[in-house]
Amino acid sequence: MFIVTGGAGFVGSNLVRELNRRGHTDILLVDNLTRGEKSRNLADLTISDYMDKREFRARLDAFTLDLNPEAVFHNGACSDTMEADGRYMMENNFGDSRALLHWCLARKTPLVYASSAATYGASSDFEPVPRNEGPLNVYGYSKLAFDQHVRSLMPAIQSPVVGLRYFNVFGPREHHKGRMMSVLHQLLRQLKEEGVCRLFRGTEGYGDGEQRRDFIFVGDIVAINLHFGAGGMAKAIVNAGTGRARSFNDIAKALIAHLGRGRIDYIPFPDELLGKYQSFTQADVRSLRAAGYTAPFTDLEAGIAATLAEVS
Repeated sequence: MFIVTGGAGFVGSNLVRELNRRGHTDILLVDNLTRGEKSRNLADLTISDYMDKREFRARLDAFTLDLNPEAVFHNGACSDTMEADGRYMMENNFGDSRALLHWCLARKTPLVYASSAATYGASSDFEPVPRNEGPLNVYGYSKLAFDQHVRSLMPAIQSPVVGLRYFNVFGPREHHKGRMMSVLHQLLRQLKEEGVCRLFRGTEGYGDGEQRRDFIFVGDIVAINLHFGAGGMAKAIVNAGTGRARSFNDIAKALIAHLGRGRIDYIPFPDELLGKYQSFTQADVRSLRAAGYTAPFTDLEAGIAATLAEVS
């Protein structure tokens, strides 16, 4: 069996779908369905059990979760980078993760967990080492704090533990994420509703719409998760990105070409994001390759086409 936390979310539901495709249905799915619309991501999936995240955490703390999964894929988190409640963020992203880590270590169960490129903050060097880390918000710090906890234990860890620093993931099953949807889905919604893609004017030396991110298709993220959950003895914190930065203009132009209509408008950069915004990200994938993941990545345009084939 497998455990997938955040299983009703974007990455988690895509991961369960791929497990189903590979013939696995003995899956404990953990999530918080207070927002019931997330259940749409589960309608076409097959699982063997569901557990609310609060019960899951309580049973982890009490060591009454008597299961022996083949692997645990931990994607449950508060992913709202604008959330200002640091106590809430740390309890969700650090406390829950720490409890699950120690449960896995006690059973020597492989754990693959979602970290974030937000740990790098304004750094222009994305090698996953401490000198490059400096998060700009409490979300990024919550992810870094857990990475640091894992690092402190790494010499004594005797089972696979892999942290994946997700870069800008996009793909199907994002409908529930609101303002935290990927840029692709936000721009697609703007085009469909208004015929316009709104991008930020130039900032930090970048031209209008030329801020650049490492956009990675969710299918690649799923493949990386399953690779490290399938065996071996990897113990690492690695980047989950393509190693290639593309501009927001590139995404807008690809969407306009697909729909055959629309234009780009450039809007002022919001004051509330000053000092909290990454204008450039590009994964250093050497750590990922060294840990054993060698598959090629989906090209941005191909990933956009695959996404639109499901959501258009």
